[in-house]
Amino acid sequence: MLMSASSDFLALCREQIALLAQGLGATLSIVYLTQELVETPSGEAKLIPVMIYPETALLPQAQETAQTTLPKKLKVGNTLVLPHHQRLLTAGSESSTSSQESGIPDASQPDLQEEYLLSGNQIVLPLVYEGVMMGLLVTGREDREWNEHEQSQIQHIAQTLAIACILDQRRAWLQQQLHEQQILQEKQQDLLDNLLHQFRNPLTALRTFGKLLLKRLRPADTNRDVANSIVRESDRLQELLQQFEQVIDLTEADLAPLHLPENEVFVEATVQKDAELPLLLPGIGDKVVECSLADILEPSLISARAIAQERKLKLISEIKQKLPLVRANIKALREVLNNIIDNALKYTPAGGKILIRAGQQKANFLGIVISDNGPGIPPEDLKHLGERHYRGVQAQTQIPGTGLGLAIAKQLIEQMQGEIEVFSPAIDSDLTSPNRPGTTFIIWLPEVES
Repeated sequence: MLMSASSDFLALCREQIALLAQGLGATLSIVYLTQELVETPSGEAKLIPVMIYPETALLPQAQETAQTTLPKKLKVGNTLVLPHHQRLLTAGSESSTSSQESGIPDASQPDLQEEYLLSGNQIVLPLVYEGVMMGLLVTGREDREWNEHEQSQIQHIAQTLAIACILDQRRAWLQQQLHEQQILQEKQQDLLDNLLHQFRNPLTALRTFGKLLLKRLRPADTNRDVANSIVRESDRLQELLQQFEQVIDLTEADLAPLHLPENEVFVEATVQKDAELPLLLPGIGDKVVECSLADILEPSLISARAIAQERKLKLISEIKQKLPLVRANIKALREVLNNIIDNALKYTPAGGKILIRAGQQKANFLGIVISDNGPGIPPEDLKHLGERHYRGVQAQTQIPGTGLGLAIAKQLIEQMQGEIEVFSPAIDSDLTSPNRPGTTFIIWLPEVES
């Protein structure tokens, strides 16, 4: 694969060759970039000249083609040795030019260094960086030989070109990655637009069916709670959908192709943990208000009882009367309760029990306790609870999940100046057994001072 060269890299080559000509008196200098080092039938390595001084100089061979082989004057009778003994140039059968005829010492000579070949008036230096061969620097002059100091300067120029070349390749790679990422974002945007459009219609229909069902049920019918839950959850989904559309509503400016700034030096940088993008969370922007735990728990309990009945689970609720008020974001707290209760319903096997208590107290906090007698959480997983996408031992089961529910719940509760405690085995001894140790979650919320 031909190594590309940017205009910036060519400008640097031009400056370095000017140093060779003006400072050291070089009469001919050529910078080559390589293709993949695959030996050709003639035993020659393909090289692409990207900079020639003087510009009027003619290449000895293949002037009219985009690809050229190294001129015969620069061939070696055996091999030009590179780091790690990588073969670069080999003499073809048609060329019997000796090292004396070419003016380049034989590779077997003891004073020949691995990184380069030197002769009296002519130098061939590979552009090598971290073992990667990227090209050649060829330079020479007619009037005198190179002394040791001049040879050292030419080596530094070759090293500069090698480093510049690898940086140029990294820039090109980053530009390509940005371009591919932009294409991917456009495809994802189209896909999300299509999915949201298809999601909106059944959601509207579901909400309509719930309202029709409410109208047909008598006021005393116990199924009205289920119908109300259908309408309420449909409204919640519709609100989340609107927030989601706002987050992914990218403008043309957002989708414009990204370009690396010119004349910028790129350095590695660390991303600060507190500089995270805002997450799409329920209740964002809503204020913390004084509210009743019983009122907030009621709709969650109605849905949980219906799901527990379907999954053959026993749901027990104990809510103390006349509880103090708490400070909370109502929408966010309901999301927290739904996530944790959903986990209890999901991970408790059929025949199990779930206990929900409200009224636990500790200094200036009021708690909601959610316990189950499921398989429990291994100790090694407890310390990772709340990490995004972490599922631990549950990832090995057939139970679907994303590892986001507890992470979202923890973040929302912390925004309300509350906290979540987790115990496994569960703290309710009358609920658990050795085979079903269970888990207890306690959601602590700031209590309103009376």
